[in-house]
Amino acid sequence: MELQELAHIWLIVCPLVFLGGLIDAVAGGGGLITLPAYLLAGLPAHIASGTNKCGNVFGTLLSTGRFLKRGDVHIPSAVAGAAGALAGAWAGAKLNLIMPEQMLYYVMLAVVPVMAVFLLFKRDFGQEDRSGELSRGQLMAMALGIGLVIGGYDGFFGPGAGTFLMLAFTGLCRFDLLTASGNTKVANSASNLASLVTFALAGKVMWPVGIPAALCGIAGNYVGSSLALKGGAKVIRPMFFVVLALLLARLLYGLLGG
Repeated sequence: MELQELAHIWLIVCPLVFLGGLIDAVAGGGGLITLPAYLLAGLPAHIASGTNKCGNVFGTLLSTGRFLKRGDVHIPSAVAGAAGALAGAWAGAKLNLIMPEQMLYYVMLAVVPVMAVFLLFKRDFGQEDRSGELSRGQLMAMALGIGLVIGGYDGFFGPGAGTFLMLAFTGLCRFDLLTASGNTKVANSASNLASLVTFALAGKVMWPVGIPAALCGIAGNYVGSSLALKGGAKVIRPMFFVVLALLLARLLYGLLGG
């Protein structure tokens, strides 16, 4: 690929990956911006999926490190969630390579409005940590299942996975939004890494695009994780609605043949 063509792709992809990284660090769902960016730049669908993981994984790892350093991660459940996400994402990425993704659109179109209504009316959602109501074994089993199911979705499709992880860790494991965000970063790092390796082994990563995009993703995640750690639920909760609106738009666009 010639330098001029690469420069054209970078101009489209890099700013959007920065923005996606920022949103992903706050509320998850950065793939709603980053994956369409690669498609907009003209990359084939499977190459776009693989290169998107390259652009996302390093920024997510940076956010994970910052949450771990601050202690805003429940380590046992986060490890269980990461283990499930590794297995799920590997299986999902394998499935992505052999199946069309449109079958998921119909399910997601039903789920997204329900999530939005739930968040709108349950204003205390994620305000306090009630995970102590569950035993350590229950938390780890729940986190393993969350990682496996949503990790599989992330490997196969991707956009919105971080948001679903955060909602699951908050709603099912009963963490507050900040701890759920930390656990989400750990699980999402695992699913991104497993997906990237799977796509790379299949030759579906365009490294000259993915590496510059990864640098932009790191910068975006650094800014976004700072906002999340400083603002907590006050920053995270409103961003959920932004992400859900983007997800709904992305799904409708896909169904209409975009």
